[in-house]
Amino acid sequence: MLQQEGDERIHRVKADVARRLRYVRQHHPEGPFTLAGLAERAGVSKRTLSQAESADGCNLTLETLLKVSHSLGISRDGYFLDEQVFEQVNAELTALAAPDTLDAPGGPSKASPVAAPVDRLSGLIGEILASAAQAQSALRDLPAPPHGLPGRDDERR
Repeated sequence: MLQQEGDERIHRVKADVARRLRYVRQHHPEGPFTLAGLAERAGVSKRTLSQAESADGCNLTLETLLKVSHSLGISRDGYFLDEQVFEQVNAELTALAAPDTLDAPGGPSKASPVAAPVDRLSGLIGEILASAAQAQSALRDLPAPPHGLPGRDDERR
């Protein structure tokens, strides 16, 4: 029973890695890449990438996954293994690609090297503020401290 569950989990992870690899190869701002092009860029074999993208996937090494992600400028090591990291990095890549396509007056363009970092910083600040709001909401739900200790009302004075 445990062996079967383990095998099923491995199959799901391989399928997820294959899906993420296909996605980044086709949607990366510098792409789309052919299997051969990405393999050359990452310093891995085309056959390895082809097998990794197949329905059954293959047993990729962490070294191969890291070579591929780093060759695409992705520094988050969990990109191929963690859905949340995958989605966050793809959003960042999309945001970084956006200034190249916007040439509106006063808007970001290739001529403005500051635009992309400012947009990234703005996005990060937005994420920080959203996280702070979630934390504040969670703290409100905590029980009041025992009598004699400063409570939330004391801190607001």
